[in-house]
Amino acid sequence: MRLYDNQDSGNCWKVRQLLALLEIPYERIEVDVIDRSNRRELLGGKNPALRVPTLELDDGHHLAESNAILWYFGDGTPFVPSGPLERARVLQWMFFEQYEVEPNLAVARFWIHLLGARDRYATELEGKWKAGNRALEAIDERLSEGDWLVGDAFSIADISVYGYTHLAEDGGFDLEPYPSVRAWLERVASRPGYVPLDA
Repeated sequence: MRLYDNQDSGNCWKVRQLLALLEIPYERIEVDVIDRSNRRELLGGKNPALRVPTLELDDGHHLAESNAILWYFGDGTPFVPSGPLERARVLQWMFFEQYEVEPNLAVARFWIHLLGARDRYATELEGKWKAGNRALEAIDERLSEGDWLVGDAFSIADISVYGYTHLAEDGGFDLEPYPSVRAWLERVASRPGYVPLDA
């Protein structure tokens, strides 16, 4: 199995984290997230969006989108609940991550931390910070009621939302106002099998 990956990507981290927890071996192919000049050659026919992560399975099939990959490997494991309502809530948080967390926290981080272009995107960043803080407030509110996002167990919902939430400060976000988020970040990072972004 082969993972088209980027070391600095929170989306790629999600996949690496679950594969590590499940002890699934794979080969990593590092893909530049700034220079996209070879994306069609590298990922054409594998991922319609030409993005990472992209997974190439042993049978030659491909799977794109980090949360789809999490579901593919997580379903049938302790990281996805068995009850229909809790399963749907896992998906709810994974959709929330893609609509509210990734477009704001991840994009602000990309502009500031990876491109080093904070001044260039100053106007756009104001909107990202406003929307991103709304997302952080929602996550904090949920986590004030329990240790994990869904039910009483760590799940792929936590892996999904953690991916860019734990990198929020790289995008200019202040996590001080979100004590439940900060405690949750510590819980995730202290779990056996945790893989740091730079591992």
